[in-house]
Amino acid sequence: MFPSRVEYEHLIYTIVENYSMVDKSSLHFFTTSATAGLLKGTLWFKNDIELRVVEIIDFAVGEILDYSYTIYKNGKKFQWYDSQPHPEDSNLADTYPHHKHELPNIKKNRKPAKGICFDSPNLIILIEKIAEL
Repeated sequence: MFPSRVEYEHLIYTIVENYSMVDKSSLHFFTTSATAGLLKGTLWFKNDIELRVVEIIDFAVGEILDYSYTIYKNGKKFQWYDSQPHPEDSNLADTYPHHKHELPNIKKNRKPAKGICFDSPNLIILIEKIAEL
């Protein structure tokens, strides 16, 4: 279940305090309507990893409408997550339409994105995955 706007903003603005591997954050939530908003910004990790985040969220329906998560390692694009459907790729069926792009050949090398979804926050999942890198 997706949290309320107040709960989600609390999550966003306390990430640095609650996750020791996160060094700093520029995440900001911008209200776009009475029930929706845009989350945009970057999380910098202590292991020279950077997570750039864009989410469009509708709290009335309790879901992320669209997202983009891009991970940089030592200043170079390392992975990105998106929900652009690729029904022709049966390897992505388990997490359809969610998937990640990885090196080598980052544009074409798609893998299932376990844990990424529209109906609950993805930031904690991503922080945990980055901590494993």
